[in-house]
Amino acid sequence: MAILSTILLALAAVRVASGVVTPRVTCSTGQVTANAACCVLFPLLDDLQSNLFDDGECGEEVHESLRLTFHDAIGFSPSKGFVCGGGADGSVITFDSIETAFPANNGIDDIIDQQTPFLARHNVTPGDLIQFAGAVGVSNCPGAPRLQFLLGRPVAKAASPIGLVPEPFDSITDVLARFAEVNFSPAEVVALLASHTIAAADHVDPTIPGTPFDSTPGIFDTQLFIEAQLRGILVPGNGFNGGTAPGQVLSPLEGMIRLETDSNLARDSRTACEWQSFATNQAKLQSSFRAAMAKMAVIGQNTKTMIDCSDVIPVPKPVVGKPHLPAGKTMKDIEQACASAPFPALTADPGPQTSVPAVPPS
Repeated sequence: MAILSTILLALAAVRVASGVVTPRVTCSTGQVTANAACCVLFPLLDDLQSNLFDDGECGEEVHESLRLTFHDAIGFSPSKGFVCGGGADGSVITFDSIETAFPANNGIDDIIDQQTPFLARHNVTPGDLIQFAGAVGVSNCPGAPRLQFLLGRPVAKAASPIGLVPEPFDSITDVLARFAEVNFSPAEVVALLASHTIAAADHVDPTIPGTPFDSTPGIFDTQLFIEAQLRGILVPGNGFNGGTAPGQVLSPLEGMIRLETDSNLARDSRTACEWQSFATNQAKLQSSFRAAMAKMAVIGQNTKTMIDCSDVIPVPKPVVGKPHLPAGKTMKDIEQACASAPFPALTADPGPQTSVPAVPPS
């Protein structure tokens, strides 16, 4: 009877709310997953962490891998007649000689060159590699959500059309229209921009590569949504690189770069209140980003033929720190933009004016 009770308790532990037992599979490598097809991902996971992400760091390769997920997925346009394939299909790797020449994809060839060798070592498609690497990379950043990953993207049949990736100097009207074409609301656009909290710019102003978008680029936190609301006072580089750095506006902190689209989304009446809502709400930031990324990662794909392998993605560590104003700033430096709610009251870190170090390439 005791043995029977133990078995029943074990079965009950794996039942979901619907009462259906969730099957578990032990892979040849020893890891456990919900579907045997996901076993192929565990060796890839270990390879990526060791040989791309520097043993689990939230560094430059994470930033660039996350950027690649977006640049591949957004290349989908029903209005251009590109509805068979496209989107998150790995075309940016399969047709890299075409897509890396697009102006908006400037510099993306570096991470493509770093990721491509993994295709020869593992049985995955380029589209699956890009989205899996992005999800694994994000898991290395404290405070990040555990992203969904679906396996089963076919190999791309054609390159993406040019002109589908938004640029940092585009108007907010154009940015929202581009996303609306792939069924993203303004609120979802703002949620996707949470990616900039663990990002840095190498090519907006190439004289200052590795310049982050907020003061905590190694942590997935809400600082981007606070610091984008601070009044801009300086240029981190050499005067906008002599006029050759479009898409950059004044930054509030030494060593931090501010994109024109980030600044405008934080102040536009269509998005300002949603932007502000993330300033002190880490839980909302995590859930909204996870949902938006899950949607983006399958643009142009048939999810009915894909397998949920989300349980292969590591669980990120908790967020480090709390929402705050950078040292040397006060609430008077906040440029209020949301018309329906005041900006949350915050205190500043102690010490001299914050200066943000560059994110060094690995």
